[in-house]
Amino acid sequence: MRRIKWTPLVYFSNGPVLLIRAEKERVLFGFWRGKRLLHLEPRMSGGGKYELRPLALRRETQLERTTVLELVRAAVALNETVGDPTGTA
Repeated sequence: MRRIKWTPLVYFSNGPVLLIRAEKERVLFGFWRGKRLLHLEPRMSGGGKYELRPLALRRETQLERTTVLELVRAAVALNETVGDPTGTA
């Protein structure tokens, strides 16, 4: 049996863009520049000095494929124009 345990999947394009973390009752779908993407998905939560915003997906959470594609494309474009969100590039 193969599985990933305790570690989120992280997708990169000029730095981290998206993380997906599966938990028992939900899946976290988070964007490093999520604070700048709230116009596309206002249900992303979080605060603090960083821009990371996750969306907690539960069985009943509705999320359209088109919204996901818009978020990913916009997040990749932000990393291209603004740079690596971790500042380590």
